[in-house]
Amino acid sequence: MRLTDFWERLETTFGSAYARSIAADHTFTDLGGRTIDESIAQGVETATIWRAVVAAYPDRVPARLR
Repeated sequence: MRLTDFWERLETTFGSAYARSIAADHTFTDLGGRTIDESIAQGVETATIWRAVVAAYPDRVPARLR
C-alpha cells in the first residue's frame, strides 16, 4: 500500500485532524508499542500499520477499507 493510500484511509476513517492525532499519539500493541508516525519512520510497511489500525479499531474502520 502506498503511503498516500494509507493516509487517505486513515483520514476517511477518523477525519483529518483526528487521524493525525492518532498517528502521533496512539501506541499500537501490534506495532510493538510504537505510534504510526514512529512505525513509518522506522520503515514498517504501511499495509502492516493499516492492519494494526484495523485490529485496534474494528468497529470504526469501514468494511470496504479493511
